[in-house]
Amino acid sequence: MKIMNVASARPNFMKVAPLLEEYKNHEEIESQLLHTGQHYDYEMSKIFFDELGIPKPDFHLGVGSGSHAEQTAKVMVEFEKVLQEEQPDWVVVVGDVNPTMACTIVANKMGIKVAHVEAGLRSYDRDMPEEINRVLTDSIADLLLTPSIDGNMNLIKEGIPEEKIRFVGNIMIDTLFNMRERSDESTILGDLGIDKKGYGLVTLHRPSNVDQEDTLSNFVTILEETSKDLSLVWPVHPRSKNNAEKFGLWDRLQDIKDLHLLEPVGYLDNVCLMNNARLVLTDSGGIQEETTALGVPCLTARENTERPITITEGTNTLVGTDPDVILDHIEKHLQNGIAGNKDLPKPLYWDGNTAKRIVKAILEASN
Repeated sequence: MKIMNVASARPNFMKVAPLLEEYKNHEEIESQLLHTGQHYDYEMSKIFFDELGIPKPDFHLGVGSGSHAEQTAKVMVEFEKVLQEEQPDWVVVVGDVNPTMACTIVANKMGIKVAHVEAGLRSYDRDMPEEINRVLTDSIADLLLTPSIDGNMNLIKEGIPEEKIRFVGNIMIDTLFNMRERSDESTILGDLGIDKKGYGLVTLHRPSNVDQEDTLSNFVTILEETSKDLSLVWPVHPRSKNNAEKFGLWDRLQDIKDLHLLEPVGYLDNVCLMNNARLVLTDSGGIQEETTALGVPCLTARENTERPITITEGTNTLVGTDPDVILDHIEKHLQNGIAGNKDLPKPLYWDGNTAKRIVKAILEASN
């Protein structure tokens, strides 16, 4: 059985890594890795390959950035060529980026089965491009592998046959647990001169937060105010940095005394920064999950989340984008001394064994 695994943005690599390792336990499986080359900066991706032990991709489409339509079209054209040549039995796509949807459409039309890892997540906000990708991918994939029970419910509500749905757990947590101890070897805290639980971690990159001058300016104000009471660390996504420079906000950020502005960091440094933070302010989907697994308080600067289990069974709080509301939440955390709880129970199947359940589900669906 030939399985082609598709990875695009950096979080995809974290989801693919444990799968590639699990395939080695099955002689009947020949696995291939295809990198669509979505990311703006290849070096942002390469360090993840090195740290996670992911082999060099068998195929690299090199589609680069572009508008949603340009990126989707490039992936579809190039991916079709690969499928015509390789004829895999399964295509495994992960997450909710444009290539996930694009590759699913191409494979489906060529009669090749598709398994979607992280299926069923819904924000119910169609203004989010990722939500469109999720809905379209799930509507035509052959095997829908959900990270939490609410994903099953969402799919059933949309009319997906139950026999296509498998609750397998959260693949991100496999990688997190595999790398957690190694992250203690990171020297990033010492390099920055910051103490455990003595700083807040910031990650902001979503277009809704960084593409408009007023909104991004509000976040700069939040960082200015928060840094008076808590040191902050922000590994800055290229999109966020470019917009900050374009809007004339970069100098303001550099002037914030207790804000450490970093280039994008590797996976081990990122886990170290998350695991030891007093709190995390983010708009990332994956970080909502990882902070829940690590027991670290997370404030999500969005109006909705496709990962509600991180709120109901985790450490996440939706705080929106209003500066006063966000600052109020941060102040409460600092006043109450909330620094997280490593011993909190984790959501079901967030146990590090999701890759095993995924491969088992694919094998069963092949019979």
